[in-house]
Amino acid sequence: MHTKAFNPENAAILLIDHQVGTMAWTHSHDINLVKQNTIKLAKIAKALNLPVILTSSMEDQIQGPLIPELQEILPEAYEARIKRPGIVNAMHHEGFNEAVKALGRKKLFVAGVTTEICVTFPVLQMLDEGYDVQVSADASASYTQYGDNLALERMRQAGAIITTVDQIISELAIDWTSPNGQKLVGILNYH
Repeated sequence: MHTKAFNPENAAILLIDHQVGTMAWTHSHDINLVKQNTIKLAKIAKALNLPVILTSSMEDQIQGPLIPELQEILPEAYEARIKRPGIVNAMHHEGFNEAVKALGRKKLFVAGVTTEICVTFPVLQMLDEGYDVQVSADASASYTQYGDNLALERMRQAGAIITTVDQIISELAIDWTSPNGQKLVGILNYH
């Protein structure tokens, strides 16, 4: 089965709850790798001028602020981040839902912490609302590997494409010699 590549002009990136405290709770993946891949997603957005929505939950509590690299790479998106008061499904938060709709993009790359809570429920709703969703499994993490695996499987069965950041980079590049390919090849690194 052939799937259409995401057209960058129709794509957006949604980063959910990559907060200092929340990330410290995860044990399903190497947290440094999750952070590195989240930073890569932010760099993709900047390189291709893709719209990006950042959201956080209860920043003033133990969850803490978003990782500082997001503010450094995407200062405008960071300032405009959607601060949720504790709503689990970000799509249930009026501000987040309206921001996603206002993008006018149907192809969404999503990553977040935790996969089994903060990513699963908005992704299921996005799929119900007709969005094409790719979940970056390596820029997301959960409390346990078991919970992470089940969450990814649940989203996959609902119609989400489960992918990695490097697959996203390659898919958006299409051709490394193209203008987009040249912008992305430097983000695709293994050191």
